[in-house]
Amino acid sequence: MNKKIGIVMGSDSDLATMQEAVQILKDFDVAFDVHIISAHRSPERAHTYAVEAEQNYALIIAGAGGAAHLAGVIASLTPIPVIGVPMLTSGLGGLDSLLSMVQMPSGVPVPTMGVGKSGAINAALLAAQILSVSDPKLRDKMNQYKKKLADEVAKKDISARNALGL
Repeated sequence: MNKKIGIVMGSDSDLATMQEAVQILKDFDVAFDVHIISAHRSPERAHTYAVEAEQNYALIIAGAGGAAHLAGVIASLTPIPVIGVPMLTSGLGGLDSLLSMVQMPSGVPVPTMGVGKSGAINAALLAAQILSVSDPKLRDKMNQYKKKLADEVAKKDISARNALGL
């Protein structure tokens, strides 16, 4: 099984957000590559990327804003999972992007994360979790990550209780 993840975004303006996904994948030592491909401004590239995706990737993370069709277009043309990341937009705060992604017709699933940077982080974590099903080393890293999160919350609990004199 190919363990590489494809990260695509509709514009270079999405790069700062999608960098969050890149960092998570680096932290988990998951192979990936990144491309800017617009479903609207470079439809031939989007089509080629999507139909060749199965040969190159285990799954794809697609970030887009506004009409946000990139994830859906790619998902319609490949059998591998495509995770959508709606971008924060100036006009509607990302609601436009979110609604574009979550309203996929039946038969073309695009699991969609939250808007913006937290969505990009969660997309990368979901991608790592999916790959960890068949990769015990990656599963161990995911378990360590979850333990670290829990430990951080426990420390904050102690700190907050101490600050309150409890």
